[in-house]
Amino acid sequence: MRKNPALIFVCLGLATGCAWVARAADAVVPGPRSLSGVAQAKRADWQQRLTLGPGDLLNLMLFDQPETARTEVPIGPDGRITFLQARQIVAAGLTIDELRAKLDEALSNYYQNPRTIVTPAAYNSKKYYVLGAVVNKGVYNLDRPLTIIEAVARAGGLETGLYEQRSVELADLSRSFIVRNGDRLAVDLERLFQRGDLAQNVPLAPGDYLYFASATANEIYVLGEVARPGIVAYAPKPTVISVISSRGGFTRKSFRSKVLVVRGSLSTPETFMVNTSDILAGKSQDFKLQPRDIVYVSENPWVKVGDVLDIAARAFMQSFVVTATTRKVEPLINDSIIDR
Repeated sequence: MRKNPALIFVCLGLATGCAWVARAADAVVPGPRSLSGVAQAKRADWQQRLTLGPGDLLNLMLFDQPETARTEVPIGPDGRITFLQARQIVAAGLTIDELRAKLDEALSNYYQNPRTIVTPAAYNSKKYYVLGAVVNKGVYNLDRPLTIIEAVARAGGLETGLYEQRSVELADLSRSFIVRNGDRLAVDLERLFQRGDLAQNVPLAPGDYLYFASATANEIYVLGEVARPGIVAYAPKPTVISVISSRGGFTRKSFRSKVLVVRGSLSTPETFMVNTSDILAGKSQDFKLQPRDIVYVSENPWVKVGDVLDIAARAFMQSFVVTATTRKVEPLINDSIIDR
């Protein structure tokens, strides 16, 4: 058996159980390896260049000068940090190594060949958001690599309720989504949580929005060129014209010959084209809606459903996040949403 120098080093200090560690490591991967015994996966882009930001805490010290130690020094809201004579150094957007070089340069006027030791005490600047039908909604620190399942577990899991004397999840996974940098990730949350398809359990990145729509919300979403885009509470026998009227009616820019109704999953939606001009003229019957339908009124004429479906889904997702966060997050969604 080829000896692993790292294992020999550990054995010098920890005789008990060392043989077991060595056997386990040999059994996992032959050749060079780490003590974890697990092949390292490729790191995400944000991990490959992990930058600092406001709120992060750092431990600082000059090498071989313990009297200079400062613990849990915060990076301020302006992204700057002060250490000894190095005043108001910009740290936000830098890696640990880049900040170390900056501090060494600033302190070289006061110390001979300074070597600053910078170690992170806490990463608080990287955030992700878990909203909707989870037990503990909120903003969380991305202080270590996390997957979707781990993030949901940290949020207390999906909300549950009683139905016919049994516990059921209250999240509508077909309409739930993840947004990253303005784009909906191609992740099927139904397959992940209902079928155990771990290929959908992707790692999170800073700024991700996870939204779990409520399965109990009998709502209709009226979006686009109406006076007051938003949510309409489900009422008996709702129709396209009645819900548009309840949101103040059409704007002057609305394209009324083709109003899009989207029904079902965001990944595989069922779509309907409704000519509201014909309905208002008495040439056709009004279109009956179902709970959680999306009614989208476009500004411009369109020929194919695909031409406007992405925009409708984008507006729908935007309305969800704005409702959950009670603030405008434009431009949260700006590219293709529907999987083709």
